[in-house]
Amino acid sequence: MVLTDGVVRLRAWEPEDAPAVWAACQDALIIRFLPVPQPYTETVARKYVAARALDWASEDERSFAITDAAIGEVLGSIARHRRAEHRAEFGYWLAPNARGRGVATRALRLLVDWSLETSSLIRLELYTHPENDASGRVAERAGFSREGVRRAWDLDRNGNPEDDVFYVLVRGDPRPTI
Repeated sequence: MVLTDGVVRLRAWEPEDAPAVWAACQDALIIRFLPVPQPYTETVARKYVAARALDWASEDERSFAITDAAIGEVLGSIARHRRAEHRAEFGYWLAPNARGRGVATRALRLLVDWSLETSSLIRLELYTHPENDASGRVAERAGFSREGVRRAWDLDRNGNPEDDVFYVLVRGDPRPTI
């Protein structure tokens, strides 16, 4: 499965993507806002890519490498996790060199459009760390609305409770165009 808008391309993960994942997961913002293992080794990156490839074994999970449509460079990751028959959760991260160019917004729009076209999903949601304003702006540019803060929703890598900001898009909600 490949999704593209001509600028970004979403495709299944491949074993040779592991070095790009390793390099991205050395970034301070990824370490701060995502529960990636520390230290993040090349072995961890290879396991991540292999696990994401297995996400296609059922209808519940879909993980994609976000790549540059012109040159194929891995720019990040995006996934959809089905949480109920009518509800799915989305998540994404970008390598530092891909930020600030609209890449995440384009990728999220592609995955949301495809999800709504090919499934019975009604409620699409994602959540971000309260200090991750950039990720919240991506959600809003893709048509999600800020729903609110869920206190102690998640645990950080040290097991401490962490609040998260939720964004939701319901089938039929008006969506912005690029």
